[in-house]
Amino acid sequence: MGRTFHSSYAEEMALFQSDWARAWMAIFLALLLGVPALLGPYLLSVLNLAGVAVIGAIGLNLLIGTTGQISLGHVAFIACGGYTTAILAERFGLPFWLLIPASGCVAALIGLVVGVPSLRLEGFYLAMATLAAAFIIEYVYAHWESLTAGTTGMKVARPTLAGAPLESSLAFFYFQLPWVIGATLFAKNLTRTKVGRAWVAIRDRDISAETLGIDLTHYKLVAFIVSAFYGGVAGSLYVYYLKTVSPEHFTFALMIEYIAMLIVGGVGSILGSIFGAVFITLLPEALRLVTDLLRDDYPVLSFRFLYVKQGIYGLIIILFLLFKPDGCFGWWQDVKRYWQTWPYKHS
Repeated sequence: MGRTFHSSYAEEMALFQSDWARAWMAIFLALLLGVPALLGPYLLSVLNLAGVAVIGAIGLNLLIGTTGQISLGHVAFIACGGYTTAILAERFGLPFWLLIPASGCVAALIGLVVGVPSLRLEGFYLAMATLAAAFIIEYVYAHWESLTAGTTGMKVARPTLAGAPLESSLAFFYFQLPWVIGATLFAKNLTRTKVGRAWVAIRDRDISAETLGIDLTHYKLVAFIVSAFYGGVAGSLYVYYLKTVSPEHFTFALMIEYIAMLIVGGVGSILGSIFGAVFITLLPEALRLVTDLLRDDYPVLSFRFLYVKQGIYGLIIILFLLFKPDGCFGWWQDVKRYWQTWPYKHS
């Protein structure tokens, strides 16, 4: 495969920069549409959870990886989207095509509220501020029982198309797929716009960015809003799939999972967000399979599966930080460079 040369800025900024890229994307979409119909309910359920994770991870990566604003409160935005869907669906009977964007907008509003006092903070202090905001939001939806039903939780009916509820995992997969693709394409295009370039400048050196005329306050707030909107959409789809919502679905452990998705997939990369989301979603299922195989010889693993999973998460994060800081996206780039320069070692 030859190297791609550009003769204009428009070609360099194109979403697909070669015919090979377009062909592989067409093949991938064909597989994405056809293969799920051959899978069983269990694997489909894992794919559905991975789709939710992809949207949430992309939103968090836009804030942390692209803009450089460290946040530990993303799970609160996911919870806001989930509870918004549950409340509006069950009490007002609104349709999904209105509820999912509305849930994103409510989460974005909360993101704006959280983002304003965080503008003057950076690094560790920003992380602690967003974590404190997440604890406050968690306390609200766990104790405002008249609105959220508290720890009891709320039931949520699946979306309906043409009057038929999407009860099967396969039907929900095809329902969710356009939202995942749309969120991915929007984020990819957003990073190539003036807003995306401003985010990268702020991440690399905010003082230099401000010297160049970039409004730090404006673009940091936009990053918080967009990231929270993605979290709200992910929370809405998450609740729709689970058909229930309660505080136990939005714990701090979920926040750790999303941080792991960024580190494993690749911080600052949209494709890395997808890699990381799929990897971290599949990891517990792989661990559960191994635990089942070793149950007879090591029965203690079955009783301590949660602790084993958390330990594996920590180990994977450490290993990636030490040996592959650019995550799975770095491996993808290595493979691409190999075939671009093959059979020569250097370009």
